[in-house]
Amino acid sequence: MFLNKKKIILVISVSSLIFFLIFNQVKSQDLRVVDGDTIHLNGEKIRFTGIDTPELKQTCLKDGVKDPCGVKAKQILNNKIGNNEVECISEGIDQYKRTLAECFVNNESLSSYLVRSGYAFAYRRYSKKFVPDEDYARINKIGMWSMEFDYPWDYRKSKKN
Repeated sequence: MFLNKKKIILVISVSSLIFFLIFNQVKSQDLRVVDGDTIHLNGEKIRFTGIDTPELKQTCLKDGVKDPCGVKAKQILNNKIGNNEVECISEGIDQYKRTLAECFVNNESLSSYLVRSGYAFAYRRYSKKFVPDEDYARINKIGMWSMEFDYPWDYRKSKKN
């Protein structure tokens, strides 16, 4: 009789756990921020479309002092995501086999947020979508727009030579 009570408690416990998991739609994401415009989400490498952020090793100058603007872009993205769920809309695959996507947290575009924060640029070569966000940051001297900097594409080109 005592053994049967243990079995009943075990069955009830397992059933309760299954019920909780199914009906509360527990969602888990495996997320890692690689840099300002690239994340790994559930095993998929995702590159944000339409923007470009400074490289991790890239620095800017603010009042003659080096500023780690590439690292800051990554930090701003990390802070914005926090513990929130990231949702992405795929737009294809690039030459490096990364998924190209626009990603959102609480229905806000992470790309738009980064550009308006002054730590990403509208990548006009591929899209004009974020030009108004860039204009806002530039006019208001937000983020890198308050510093001396190289555009990320120029920085990468200078490192190849």
